[in-house]
Amino acid sequence: MEVSDSKTVSYQAAGGVVVDGDRVLVLRRLSRGEVRLPKGHIEVEEAPHAAALREVSEESGYADLEIVADLGLQVVEFDWDGRHYIREEHYFLMRLRSERHAVRDRHDERQFIPAWVTWTEAIALLTFEAEREWVRRGQQIGSG
Repeated sequence: MEVSDSKTVSYQAAGGVVVDGDRVLVLRRLSRGEVRLPKGHIEVEEAPHAAALREVSEESGYADLEIVADLGLQVVEFDWDGRHYIREEHYFLMRLRSERHAVRDRHDERQFIPAWVTWTEAIALLTFEAEREWVRRGQQIGSG
């Protein structure tokens, strides 16, 4: 649920650290010069795990995913475009079960370019520290 006043926006998001063997999925967002993990808004009455699966599929195009573990929750605050954002993020470690693809929205297809990288490369490439933390948590569980 999104709550906002004139200067602050609060909302919940969910996403995934998607792995396939020793590869981690990242999304290159060329329009902003960013490398991100897939995530997005949790819709009204949608469970975080369902939102994470939906968002990862929409943004990456991969349709055959399974949740392996709940990586937890963290609150991220940032300023953008004259507003202050408070985002409660829920992330899940996911496994790619097959290369089956979903039809992607044109906007997502143009905006996000999926790339498979190593754990170390993911941590080095990701634009934001909060997302690097999700990868570290996923690696800890995935290697354990």
